[in-house]
Amino acid sequence: MGLTKQYLRYAASAVFGVIGSPRANITYVTLRGGERGRYIAVAACEHVFIWDVRKGEKVLILQGQKHEVSFLCPSPDGVHVAVGYEDGVVRIFNLLNGESNVSFNGHKSGVTVMSYDALGARLVTGSKDTDVIVWDIINECGLYRLRGHKDLITQALFLKDKNLLVTSSKDSFVKWWDLDTQHCFKTMVGHRSEVWGMVLLNQENRLLTGSADSELRAWDICYLEEGKTAGEPRLKKGKTLLEEEDGDQNDEAEEEERILSCKKAGSILREARDRAVSLTADSKARIFACHGNDAVLEVFTVLSEEEVQRKMIKKLKKAKKKAFALSSLRWVDVLAGPGGELKVALLLQNNTVETYSLKTSDKNPTANKTARLTLGGHRTDVRTLAFSSDNLAVLSASGDTVKVWNRSTLQVIRTMACEYALCSLFVPGDRQIILGTKSGKLQIFELASGSLLESVDAHSGAVWSLCLAPDQRGIISGSADKTVKFWEFELIKDQGTDQKRLTVTHARTLQLEEDVLCVKLSPDHRLLAVSLLDCTVKIFYTDTLKFFLSLYGHKLPVLCLDITHDSTIIATGSADRNVKIWGLDFGDCHRSLFAHDDSVMFLQFVPKTHLFFTAGKDKKIKQWDADKFEHIQTLEGHHREVWCLAISPNGDHLVSSSHDKSLRLWERTREPIILEEERELEREAEFEESMAKGSVPVVPGETEGEAAPAGKKTIETVKAAERIMEALELYKEEARKLEEHKYFCEKAGKELPPPKANPILVAFGNVTVSETTPKSEYFPFILELEVSLLVLPFPYVPELLRLFNSYIQQGLEVELVCRCLFFLLKIHFGQITSNQMLVSVIDELKTNTLSKVCQIRDVLGFNSAALQFLQQEIETKEDVTFFADATGQLKEKKKRRRKRERAVLTIA
Repeated sequence: MGLTKQYLRYAASAVFGVIGSPRANITYVTLRGGERGRYIAVAACEHVFIWDVRKGEKVLILQGQKHEVSFLCPSPDGVHVAVGYEDGVVRIFNLLNGESNVSFNGHKSGVTVMSYDALGARLVTGSKDTDVIVWDIINECGLYRLRGHKDLITQALFLKDKNLLVTSSKDSFVKWWDLDTQHCFKTMVGHRSEVWGMVLLNQENRLLTGSADSELRAWDICYLEEGKTAGEPRLKKGKTLLEEEDGDQNDEAEEEERILSCKKAGSILREARDRAVSLTADSKARIFACHGNDAVLEVFTVLSEEEVQRKMIKKLKKAKKKAFALSSLRWVDVLAGPGGELKVALLLQNNTVETYSLKTSDKNPTANKTARLTLGGHRTDVRTLAFSSDNLAVLSASGDTVKVWNRSTLQVIRTMACEYALCSLFVPGDRQIILGTKSGKLQIFELASGSLLESVDAHSGAVWSLCLAPDQRGIISGSADKTVKFWEFELIKDQGTDQKRLTVTHARTLQLEEDVLCVKLSPDHRLLAVSLLDCTVKIFYTDTLKFFLSLYGHKLPVLCLDITHDSTIIATGSADRNVKIWGLDFGDCHRSLFAHDDSVMFLQFVPKTHLFFTAGKDKKIKQWDADKFEHIQTLEGHHREVWCLAISPNGDHLVSSSHDKSLRLWERTREPIILEEERELEREAEFEESMAKGSVPVVPGETEGEAAPAGKKTIETVKAAERIMEALELYKEEARKLEEHKYFCEKAGKELPPPKANPILVAFGNVTVSETTPKSEYFPFILELEVSLLVLPFPYVPELLRLFNSYIQQGLEVELVCRCLFFLLKIHFGQITSNQMLVSVIDELKTNTLSKVCQIRDVLGFNSAALQFLQQEIETKEDVTFFADATGQLKEKKKRRRKRERAVLTIA
């Protein structure tokens, strides 16, 4: 048997270059009891970054998994933050340690909005799948799913004093939900188009909505008396709000008002003419902000009745401020501080975070910029990357800046302004860099001073490609002006100084008939490969520039190519999604590979190997073997098109850039790759994805309505149900063994050796079946509990009920067992009640459950009373209020720290 070729796995190492992803909102958070308004949380692809805006530093990273973050929501106590993802998962992170121990999985698509109730005990989430789900944070389970909207959910808000929920959607409706009965009791139809946001004002007596026009609509909310029920209906005659606005002549049918009435009070005209992107208010609903797709943020102050009367006397109807940003706004968050100070955090479309401060009590408030986070990323997409020869520095260039990063620390070393860069390279010695720009110039920068040495007018069209000569004495540039030019490095004396600086001098030109997209010299300096707009690759002799070969076969232009270190193979990647491998001796095509689901944007060989990487618009990076024509591995992580990549000279690192504004570093590990296992893992991933998209389990006896169970069927719930079935089978098998052993002992009249223990029970510490608890490995997680029991076949239910009875009698996990018991009785009520064999089991469960729950309740009540008695005794003896000293000391400590910080800022 021949030796198997060994490949080493490349694994994700870090994400950098992104300050804030515009896909998710920005929010203020409190970190370790710090100052309010100092820390902000923003999404960074699949992670969440916590920034200290005062220092401009990243202080905490909440690690994601695979899917992009879509929404952030801090808890009222400031200890946790809920993070929603594009796959519908919601994870609760602890800001003290950055870990997540709670995860909710109920939506089929991305989470679009989240909101806590006033106590932080419930969380409501809305999604692109048009469903609204209410989750119980304390019990870590879903309460119910609310259906009724026909499009993406844009906002969902709890009411503080009443058990009500209000939601808005792109279907132009605002719905009011009674959470006691879990149904929609009112639908507001007074909008002509999508409702993009809303806030509750004036102690929740007014609702403000933002739509696709420039009008903010205000609605007065009147809560009806409890006596006004269906027996005493309040009828509203006339036209609906929609008919009033449209002037429709049709009369509306009589409509019953329940719980509350909502009437239009007026509207506020925004300065912007486009749609409202988002509406947000501070915690006390005294100030709210609104913005559109432009660069203007409008901040409004909500006035009390007394203030309104004073303003009316002065003929002022509202207090309105404006804050301007350099780029279009994407998300905003506001925080009201002491002394009428308002802090505003803005997330811009160009990968920038800005914070402003303004005094709302001033007569003419002005917004002062307090911080701007820009250093850690580019404003536009990075279109070119390069590694230094010592593998330590990474160059990235975009439409306005070029940055040099330290690979090990991922910190920016230099930032220099440039023109729109399309290609780049390090000059030998790593002291200078050269950029090819969209305007046709070659820009030479010196890294030591960060200055532009020279800008050479090299071409009349965009410079699409640069290649370093193998002898490192010059470069070659290919341009859209249909020429390939050879340049030589030269040191000349700088004018005004005696120091020499680097420049490039033109040596010769190769004129072609089509635009040049990519150029590459073979390492032996013998051949020159040029990709043209006519979908072909021309091969020329380097010394004479005579034509040698034409590689044709691609259906669309070749966007990238590379040549192996031994100058025997050339690989080409095209916009037709294929990669072709050619021999450079005769120009024959060895193999054509379907590489990506979209255009192949970049291709490069790993140094001194025949392995190469490709990057595509399908968000993936793939590794291939040019000898065996095999796909080795896929690097997934980017959430948008991948523009380019660069491989370090030693082949240990790979850096890639994407339209999601992120730069990702990949590192070669020592872990070998077995291709058969890789294919098997890919098939398993496809199966799990199809399983998640499968049909939703139906609860017997329940019809399709507004309310439904919160959970959804996933591969985890199926595995959990299988674990329950395996545990029950193991229980029955061990019970049978014990019965047989008891029978043989009685027949022999002496104690026989016990039967051989099951290996699974041995793995759990050689326990017996009677000693296992519901918290064993075979029992599902609490979050997957209901759906796991829902997909469990009924033949296993009777045995599970008998097992629950024994658990309750032993007092093992009574709360968890009761939850499982009640859910099984709910979904299998008909079959259980019609089974005569289970009547006695149900009677025993009833008796044991009531007695055990009452016993636990009494214990808890006794302990609570005892603790309160101890507290009173201590307070009486010490003559102090319990915990009051610690609270006062903490406040005094914070006050002294603020004084020190202000003193330091004054000195600075």
